[in-house]
Amino acid sequence: MEKAVTENRPPAVVLLSGGLDSATCLAIAREANFAIHAISFRYGQRHEYELERAAALAQQFDVASHRIVEINLSQFGGSALTDQSIVVPKSDSVEQIGAEIPVTYVPARNTVFLSLALAFAETIGSVDLFIGVNSLDYSGYPDCRPEYIAAFETMANLATQSGTSGRKLTIHTPLIHLTKGEIIQTGLGLGVDYAMTLSCYDPGPGGKPCGHCDACLLRQKGFKENNLQDPAG
Repeated sequence: MEKAVTENRPPAVVLLSGGLDSATCLAIAREANFAIHAISFRYGQRHEYELERAAALAQQFDVASHRIVEINLSQFGGSALTDQSIVVPKSDSVEQIGAEIPVTYVPARNTVFLSLALAFAETIGSVDLFIGVNSLDYSGYPDCRPEYIAAFETMANLATQSGTSGRKLTIHTPLIHLTKGEIIQTGLGLGVDYAMTLSCYDPGPGGKPCGHCDACLLRQKGFKENNLQDPAG
């Protein structure tokens, strides 16, 4: 999906998974008056239903373009999200989520995604990338931490034509220091319809959330903090 003309707004690339965090990040980028070019990835994830939500969100937010890029990370495996033989961990409460890096971590996923988003950004003359990583209410992934984002941003400015010619690239992480409850509160204020999003790592038929994976539990925690029911069920 792409529009031929965008108003006089700076272009920004927004990584859009179709989940709660990326939808909020999309709304924040729109509020900041960027012409949004959304990018999603079909990477062999078991929760591919999220891409239907990403497409619907892109249409709802009237983005300038939306691309779904094909990468088959399942050929490497190593994660419960890309290897059907590895079971997605389930718990009954957030307190039961372990402190170690979980098997739902996809090796180097954000590095791969940001690299492709960076390449796309250069082709459209953008120096602004938005990604909805979070380092508070999250599953413990190493590529969601502020120090990782800072390091990638430094690398990006050393490795690109725009960066080495004085046009500094910025990776915007507006959710990184927010709790899930604060993220939801922010998104609601910007008109995000969370019924359109999918956060579950192991959804059932039609994308029905399992309710017990880490992503589902953290999402439920966020809505409870706002005294709300999750509209997605």
